[in-house]
Amino acid sequence: MDQEVRHRIQAGWNNWRSASGVLCDKRVLLKFKGKFHRTVARPAMLYGTETTSMRKTEKMDVAEMRMLRWMLGVTKEGEIRNEYIRGSTKVVEISKKIQEGRVRWHGHLLRREEHCVGRHRWKWKCGVEGRREDQERDGMIV
Repeated sequence: MDQEVRHRIQAGWNNWRSASGVLCDKRVLLKFKGKFHRTVARPAMLYGTETTSMRKTEKMDVAEMRMLRWMLGVTKEGEIRNEYIRGSTKVVEISKKIQEGRVRWHGHLLRREEHCVGRHRWKWKCGVEGRREDQERDGMIV
């Protein structure tokens, strides 16, 4: 899973670098830079992240924040808060977008047929010790 998250981050950086001429131009409005970032770099990072754990996506939040700071020409020494940068570019945290994607994916699973493998995997429950407890129905693990 770590390798997949690193690959997604690298894909986002590759797209960001290809568009850095626009994103780093001081004459371009912040609103447009944020919109450009949301349509170029973010989809490359979000692709296939519906099944990644939320702890792994923290790295994606850090990478996106580095992109936004670089885009605005702000360093960490400037002590400008992340909320201000996100507010000025109108970019929501990528972890929230991943969570929205996970909810949407869950809806797709619920609409699938009852015998679908993905739907069975989603119904696993975690016990008190944090271990998976399989639910059994008609002799099959659900």
